[in-house]
Amino acid sequence: MTDYGHDLLFGTFTTPSVAGAQQVIDLAVTADRAGLDLVTFQDHPYQPAFLDTWTLLSYVAARTKSVRLSGNVLSLPLRPPAVLARAVASLDRLSGGRIELGLGAGAFWDGIQAMGGRRLTPGQGVDALREAVTLIRDTWDTDTRGGVRLDGRYYQAAGAKRGPAPAHDVDIWLGAYKPRMLALTGEVADGWLPTFEYLDDGLASLPELNARIDDAALAAGRAPQDVRRLMNVMRVEFAPSGRGLLAGPPALWVEQLTDLALTHGITAVLIGGDDAVTLERFAAEVVPAVRDQVGLERAATT
Repeated sequence: MTDYGHDLLFGTFTTPSVAGAQQVIDLAVTADRAGLDLVTFQDHPYQPAFLDTWTLLSYVAARTKSVRLSGNVLSLPLRPPAVLARAVASLDRLSGGRIELGLGAGAFWDGIQAMGGRRLTPGQGVDALREAVTLIRDTWDTDTRGGVRLDGRYYQAAGAKRGPAPAHDVDIWLGAYKPRMLALTGEVADGWLPTFEYLDDGLASLPELNARIDDAALAAGRAPQDVRRLMNVMRVEFAPSGRGLLAGPPALWVEQLTDLALTHGITAVLIGGDDAVTLERFAAEVVPAVRDQVGLERAATT
């Protein structure tokens, strides 16, 4: 069993559809009112059927009160890290400390290149992401004197002024699947944010993937607990009988989410589907029961 001890978070993995723009906003407001913890949006700047995710985050921040917000995950090759750092810090201040940073090395390279982004190999993408995380954190670090300096292969800063600092310690969550990205997550990230449907062997993949993150964290002088484990589940449904992960009656959802937290360390789950009824039922019938069950089982082992 691998329980890293983090508090539980539950939220949405929302499609930022242009055609359904009002529904997108309504879903975020519904999640906020239902007491969920996180609202996150996919980020595909090269996709004209999608709203721009950063603009959407800013608008939703003004329409909600307590829910935390993040891109899931922001496409680094089309979002310069120094500018992104200031955008995140600014929105975090404006929203009262409700912004987190989900970040990815890039995918769909034809679309990225068509919009002027650099096409990178997987290895180059990892190196660029490492530089970006350093640059973002240095920009937020207003306690250090002097400007931000980075002479990287992919990103440079020649004495850029620091700040603003975010309103709270913004987490950086990385979307990662392959060994080098998982190692980077363990070395520098605050969280790991994969999508269940993209795991090669489903839940059976998790012990090995967690171990890669844990080993990298320890090698970097960190603790495995320094890295929160999150997960998107895109295809969910309430159904009379079990059909898979988060596909079945509420009691099955509770059982599966409790197991994810206590056995695999997944303590933040973001559901897709873009359906308000499912979202409200999740918040009312599943989330409180999972919190209670995980709390009881943790108490029994202390």
